[in-house]
Parts: sequence; C-alpha cells; structure tokens
Amino acid sequence: MKDDADRQRDGRLERAILDLLDRRGPDATICPSDAARAAYAGDDDGWRDLMEPVRLAARRLVADGAVEITQGGRPVDPAKARGPIRIRRRPTPDTAA
Repeated sequence: MKDDADRQRDGRLERAILDLLDRRGPDATICPSDAARAAYAGDDDGWRDLMEPVRLAARRLVADGAVEITQGGRPVDPAKARGPIRIRRRPTPDTAA
C-alpha cells in the first residue's frame, strides 16, 4: 500500500510528464529522464532513482488515456516495452494524421 509520500511523488511525476509535453509541440515526445530531472530537486544525479517511478507514472497516464509510450516512433504496450521508451500525448481526432 502506498503512503502519502509515495502518492505525492507519483502525482509530481505525472504532472512533470504532462507539463513537459504541454511545453512542446503536439507530436513531440519526451524521454522519461526529462521528467525525472524536472521533478528532482537536487543538483546531483539523484534523478536517476526516479527513472522507474517515472516509467510507472507514464503507464498510469497511458491507462488514463492521456499519453502513449513509444519505441521506434510507434505506440507500444507498456507492459511489453523493454529498453528505451519515449512518451507523447495521445493523438486526438483533430491531431491524428
């Protein structure tokens, strides 16, 4: 069961993902490390400890329909993604090609 600190961290990571995507073009992607760095308050490489929590935050946002996880520019099932991933906003009917 998650405690308040975990829930706060998870919310902060989800917001970091969405905020970064909001600042970029509709088709832009981000790396999970971008969100980890944005959410980490320190100046050292402690952001690396946030990489798996960021990937889990992205998976929650996929389940909510807000983003897609991609590999090689194509959406992938988050449960099957292995290796480097990118995160992008889920296309809406007016942005889909």
